[in-house]
Amino acid sequence: MPKMTLEEWAADQFRTPPTQNTLRRWAREGRIAPAPVKHGRSYYVEADAYYSEPEKPAERIAGGSLISRIEKARHGTKAA
Repeated sequence: MPKMTLEEWAADQFRTPPTQNTLRRWAREGRIAPAPVKHGRSYYVEADAYYSEPEKPAERIAGGSLISRIEKARHGTKAA
């Protein structure tokens, strides 16, 4: 299957294609499947590739910030 640049792929897939920076971010984050291949400064993608939404990020745990974890480690569970 022939490969095309991200810009060519986006023009084929979207009525209003995303910017080049957005396309490159999608490629780095794994939002395009099958994954694009980077040659030099350019990404190349299969013609039948598609965009997939990432899974929802894990929910934050209350009191799970770095500062609160450090305080708990230093002073036990009484700190919060």
